[in-house]
Amino acid sequence: MLNFPFLSAPQKHVFSSYISHHTPLHPTVQNPNFHSKFESLASGVCKASEFPSGYGGLREKASRGKRVLAVVSSEPVVESEGSGRRREESGERFDAIVIGSGIGGLVAGTQLAVKGARVLVLEKYVIPGGSSGFYQRDGYTFDVGSSVMFGFSDKGNLNLITQALEAVGCKMQVIPDPTMVHFHLPNNLSVRVHREYEKFIQELTSYFPHEKEGILKFFGECWKIFNALNSLELKSLEEPLYLFGQFFQKPVECLTLAYYLPQNAGDIARKYIKDPQLLSYIDVECFLVSTVNALQTPMINASMVLCDRHFEGINYPIGGVGGIAKSLAKGLVDKGSEILYKANVTNIILDENGKAVGVRLSDGREFFAKTVISNATRWDTFGKLLKGEVIPKEEENFQNVYVKAPSFLSIHMGIKAEVLPPDTDCHHFVLEDDWTKLETSYGSLFLSIPTVLDSSLAPEGRHILHIFTVSSMEDWEGIGKEEYEAKKQFVADEIICRLEKKLFPGLKSSIDFMEAPL
Repeated sequence: MLNFPFLSAPQKHVFSSYISHHTPLHPTVQNPNFHSKFESLASGVCKASEFPSGYGGLREKASRGKRVLAVVSSEPVVESEGSGRRREESGERFDAIVIGSGIGGLVAGTQLAVKGARVLVLEKYVIPGGSSGFYQRDGYTFDVGSSVMFGFSDKGNLNLITQALEAVGCKMQVIPDPTMVHFHLPNNLSVRVHREYEKFIQELTSYFPHEKEGILKFFGECWKIFNALNSLELKSLEEPLYLFGQFFQKPVECLTLAYYLPQNAGDIARKYIKDPQLLSYIDVECFLVSTVNALQTPMINASMVLCDRHFEGINYPIGGVGGIAKSLAKGLVDKGSEILYKANVTNIILDENGKAVGVRLSDGREFFAKTVISNATRWDTFGKLLKGEVIPKEEENFQNVYVKAPSFLSIHMGIKAEVLPPDTDCHHFVLEDDWTKLETSYGSLFLSIPTVLDSSLAPEGRHILHIFTVSSMEDWEGIGKEEYEAKKQFVADEIICRLEKKLFPGLKSSIDFMEAPL
């Protein structure tokens, strides 16, 4: 499954839950295999999928006062850090423990469970999903984060959501999105990324007819990479032995990927394209993939998204994205494994040889397993859960090469349906006047309107509008509650005014409900 980085956001931040993205300082690839002393700690899932710890603050009263469904714990989450080195003979034992029930953690857990392993997934909130979770207010069902969903197709090898659900006997009904995103860019550049590749190319080249050959060649290289990826059974791109076996089965495809491995999308684009505005457009495309410009986006990463949106397309699960995690969690339990909520892991327990053998929770409970898998960020895994332990050299190198991507503000709104023009697309990206503001705080806006595809997510006559924008975590730290609330309201008002001017006149007066996670 691939999610837009734009649909990921910071914990302990103004409007969002948190996922850390790993953005290379330079276009390079690092093998994140760990030192042998951490052989039982499988931390290959490098993103923490966390659900917001509470909601409140920026909230406008709705016309309905329906009961809030319980999606977050009313009990405070106890946070603590520290080393957990010890030997422990007591406590319940499992084949594997997974820390975190984000999609990565759930897929890891279910893949083990279907093969007969007894798995325990530990989630510190009260529902699964992390940034792919949901919450409900006043008749609205809001996706916490992701809504641009890849991997729901029934063809190829990149349909990872379909494969994960099928493994536990689940299938979800989806709605095809005819347009992945509608770009609203400087100089009145308005481009729809149609599901049909030829239709998209026709629209893009209508703005840049003098660059048609360059456009076709650039996207042609993207398709070469995508076809190589799609021909492989993508169990891992980081495990040498697995890749070695794949090479003997698909040597040409593996050599293709090896050739592009160190290259970035910006350099490839500049081989064929000269128009600076078109190159800026390619930057925007890559920004949605990696939260950085094309020169900092690995070509393989860009190609997977830029082509898969036309190969299998974007599909929205009926009932909301949260259904994916709920289905996987149910499948995990049906296979005889367990998921424990309100379970805040504070330590990974090591034996005398430095092998991960269990975890300790904030309430003192301990669980043990042959394998420990962390779905927390690698920074939290090594900086908090293994605090005081020596970081493996491979991990130290990784953290020196990669940095966390920006944080995001996220605003959830319920609005009157009549404010949206007919045939409004589900996803929009807005960068009004200046290409250089792409990566700056509040410079660009990403909008998701899932009710365009699934009207059941909102009351009759209403739509959901979910807004994302880049923001710096530091801008919100160290300020008092009153200043925090005032700043939050000010930023939200500014964003709404921008959208009124660019896309939806009358938006502010049409707001039925507005809320932001604390």
